[in-house]
Amino acid sequence: MALYPYQLYCQRFDAARNMARYYMLSIQPTLFGEVAVTRAWGRIGKRGGEKTEMFETERDAAVHFLDLARRKHAKGYRPVASCGNAHIEHPSNNDRGDNKHLR
Repeated sequence: MALYPYQLYCQRFDAARNMARYYMLSIQPTLFGEVAVTRAWGRIGKRGGEKTEMFETERDAAVHFLDLARRKHAKGYRPVASCGNAHIEHPSNNDRGDNKHLR
């Protein structure tokens, strides 16, 4: 069982390229004592890709999780919420359609 909750939800917007994408990462224990890093990605509002990778230790999974998070941050993805502890309005709920509240 994971000692610490690892969950991350990021978004990337670029109006000039008509880009509105999401990237989710999480670490979860498996039924067989391993640790899984699960990620999902795609265009906001559409079904995207999904991938799960298995690790023997939580440390190995955490190192991989943080590496993926760093790479996505370098590409312009920014966290939207912190594991359910903070509420930030989703862009689809914003009547004006701007994304200033996410920057």
